[in-house]
Amino acid sequence: MKTDVNEQSKNARSAARKDAKQSSESKARLEARISRATHTRIKLAADIQGRTVTDFVVHAALNAATKAIEENFVVQLSMEGQEAFAEALLNPPEPNDALRRAFERHSALTGKND
Repeated sequence: MKTDVNEQSKNARSAARKDAKQSSESKARLEARISRATHTRIKLAADIQGRTVTDFVVHAALNAATKAIEENFVVQLSMEGQEAFAEALLNPPEPNDALRRAFERHSALTGKND
C-alpha cells in the first residue's frame, strides 16, 4: 500500500513537471527562509482563504508589488492639479532663461541641437 502511494506521488510529480515544461509561460522560483511562527501564521491565513500556502504568498506578494509600483509610478492630482497640468500641455509657457541655458548645456554635451 505504501508503495502504491509513493508511486502515485511520483506519477503526479512527473505529470506536474511535464505540464510545467509544456506551459508557454516560463516560470521562476522564489524561496524564503522564515521562522516557524511566521510560517504557521501564513498557513493559517491561507487555510482561512482556502488557498495553498504558495498561492497565498504569491497572491499577497503580487498585491504588495502592484501597490508599490502604483505608489511610485502613478501620479494622482487634485482637480486643480489636473486642470493646471492640462493647461500647461495645451498652452505651454515660453522658455525662461534657465530652460534656455539647460538646452544650451544639453546641446554642448551631446552635440545635438534638439
